[in-house]
Amino acid sequence: MNSDIVYPHETLRAFSQALLEAIGVAREHAALVADSLVAADLRGVDSHGVQLLPPYLERMVAGDISIHAVGHVVSENGPILVYDGEHGIGQVISSICTDHANRLAERHGIGMVVARESSHFGAAAYWAQRISNAGYIGLVMCTASPSIAPWQGREPKLGTNPICMSVPSSGRGAWLLDMATTTIARGKIFKAAIAGQEEIPPGWAMDARGVPTTSTKAAIEGLAMPLGGYKGSGLAVMVEILCAVLSGGGMLTDLGGIGIPGKPLRVNQMFMAIDVARFMPREEFQRRMERLVTELKSSAPAYGYEEVLVAGDPEWRMEAQRRQSGIPIGAGVWKRITAWAERLGTPIPSPGAPNS
Repeated sequence: MNSDIVYPHETLRAFSQALLEAIGVAREHAALVADSLVAADLRGVDSHGVQLLPPYLERMVAGDISIHAVGHVVSENGPILVYDGEHGIGQVISSICTDHANRLAERHGIGMVVARESSHFGAAAYWAQRISNAGYIGLVMCTASPSIAPWQGREPKLGTNPICMSVPSSGRGAWLLDMATTTIARGKIFKAAIAGQEEIPPGWAMDARGVPTTSTKAAIEGLAMPLGGYKGSGLAVMVEILCAVLSGGGMLTDLGGIGIPGKPLRVNQMFMAIDVARFMPREEFQRRMERLVTELKSSAPAYGYEEVLVAGDPEWRMEAQRRQSGIPIGAGVWKRITAWAERLGTPIPSPGAPNS
């Protein structure tokens, strides 16, 4: 079993930024990518954290992700905007698109931006929170490389296609949903493979025949398991419509994979900002959210559980813990990252928990 290496989040962020700058990514953009990845690790979403650095760097060096592109507005019509990312860095394109969504929401009460020809943008929660931090309800969706079959099929056509919603509320009214349309994010299977785990939990994946499997190798060569069977497949298609069909970008098998060099990712994304102040004063919205969450959490826990959780609770608790104790990085993941550091001549920081 590989042991974890612990780093303070500030150290990990600076190191990630240095690696990106070493291949020519602009300082501001490198800082944005690094922050988005470390933010995911802080929340315990390691599948979308610094584990992604090696494939990101590989795709950027290969030219599949354009490190200098910032994209352009294709059209703007009232609260609707279409953006072409020109195969740029997903986080750079997403930053621009969330700014547009917030701008449109301020003007119209709602703003919806669909982006085409983008790239992997990390965890969707990072962008939904960027919208909710500006005072709007944030809805973010994204297409991904084919890894799941349509219901009753066995050929990969759809991606894990995440759906995320974040509300402009805090304290007892906080709520943040970030979910894939598969049982788990495919990155968790890759993390298991990197860690040398031969088995994964039941219900995560199917083999190439569409038969459920617990073999990590068969899962990578096979299919991710749709969330709730036909329901997850339907949700994935819904995301495909809102992101790919509406944007005019690549659809289904047109998309490349983050771990497969030689083909632009052609990712499509959707960013929506909804101004709650157009419905009611924001203070009233906060009070109503507090009532909603408080009442949900007041439910008697089911057998085997100590409390009722709402979306976002586990991640916020993990973030508080990791800000204090540091972020654990699997030895296999760290080996891949440091190989890039040696290749680029970037100093490798010494491990250690914060204040150690």
